[in-house]
Amino acid sequence: MRLPLLLTLFAALVPLSAQNPVPAKNRMVVVISLDGFPAYAFDDPNLPAPTLRKLISDGAWARRMTTVNPSVTWPNHTSIVTGVLPGEHGLFYNGSLTASGTPPVHKVEPWIEKEKMVHAVTVYDQAQKAGLTTAQVDWVAIHKAKTITWAFEEVPSVDGVVEQEMIAKGLVTAREVEQFRQANIFRRDQIWADAASYIIREHKPNLMLFHMLSLDSTHHTYGPKTLAGTAAIAFLDGQVARILEAIRGAGMTDRTTVIIVSDHGFKKYSKQIRLLPALAAAGITSGVQVIPEGGTAMIYLDPARAAELAPKVSAAIAGVEGVTQVAGPKEFPSLGFPDPARDPQMAHLVAAARDGYAFTNTPGGAASTEVPQIGGSHGFLNSEEDMDAICIASGYGIKKGATLDRVRNLDVASTLANLLGVKLPDSKGRVISEFLR
Repeated sequence: MRLPLLLTLFAALVPLSAQNPVPAKNRMVVVISLDGFPAYAFDDPNLPAPTLRKLISDGAWARRMTTVNPSVTWPNHTSIVTGVLPGEHGLFYNGSLTASGTPPVHKVEPWIEKEKMVHAVTVYDQAQKAGLTTAQVDWVAIHKAKTITWAFEEVPSVDGVVEQEMIAKGLVTAREVEQFRQANIFRRDQIWADAASYIIREHKPNLMLFHMLSLDSTHHTYGPKTLAGTAAIAFLDGQVARILEAIRGAGMTDRTTVIIVSDHGFKKYSKQIRLLPALAAAGITSGVQVIPEGGTAMIYLDPARAAELAPKVSAAIAGVEGVTQVAGPKEFPSLGFPDPARDPQMAHLVAAARDGYAFTNTPGGAASTEVPQIGGSHGFLNSEEDMDAICIASGYGIKKGATLDRVRNLDVASTLANLLGVKLPDSKGRVISEFLR
């Protein structure tokens, strides 16, 4: 057989995107984060998520995605776009830990500008630097980011450029924007989806970061694996379908990669742990601050007394019903935490909860108490499989039928950078090459 004929036959077998790759400036990468969507949800064959199932069948997915510690929203979203652990990007909470000067000594401040909050280079920074356009709707740790071209923030403003455009086109009212905080979380997700759809249709950003919150709120209130949680998943599946329709409306279906992720999973709990009563019972009434994060609690000690307090606090907490582990600096490397001596945001000790328990700072009561209604929480150590998140990829450049048992959310950042044709040199993740054509 002649060589030209061989080449012709080979070309017929190679996907069009591999033969004639479309430049990144003429494509879109749309990242949709479904907050609090546990990987185990897909173990249910009757899960009402046909849109997500179709994306999986048409593309690639990982059955489980490992989160970072602490397994809460902002640290994990920031790892997804930086490829580094919280000790490098600077987010241990849903905001930055700041010194208040008065008790409580530390407070979590969410409304700090991105440049001051995130200490690592993000994939959207690199995309903008490469001349690509970027957009975000309700992403986190991204307030007033200078490398975002179009933004519709968690709390929109009638003065915002995108908001004004949408108001002028009748897609949202000024009153809805002004009273956004008063809307229930499902209506807010709808408006955020409206904004993401509008930006995709009208501006065709090369990178879109979009985050929805209704499932997380539902799981916190009613717990996972409940009818309420299942209904919230069905609702989100419909919002994802709306984004796909916007991509079609923009004429970009064959030039768009869609990445669906979540930030963490969820566990049910029926008991709460209050560490302050346990510390008081041990005679420790000062020099300690506890910041609960659901399945873990971050414990800060007065630096001048840390050496004295650490063993006493550890002993007092270790005996509390529901506490399974109290970790200190020696254990932190294995958990992905930095040394508190080098990072002022890092706690001196971290307590972990057993199944069925979650930490709280609700005043009064015993150290461990029953709750009136079963709830849901995250923040458990990322070694707990219930904290595993989802990762789905479909569309341009994605291999159909590729399935992996596990990836890390650090890998998402490197994969996004690869899809956008940019470098993310500090990322500790790998490109998920098994997903790519």
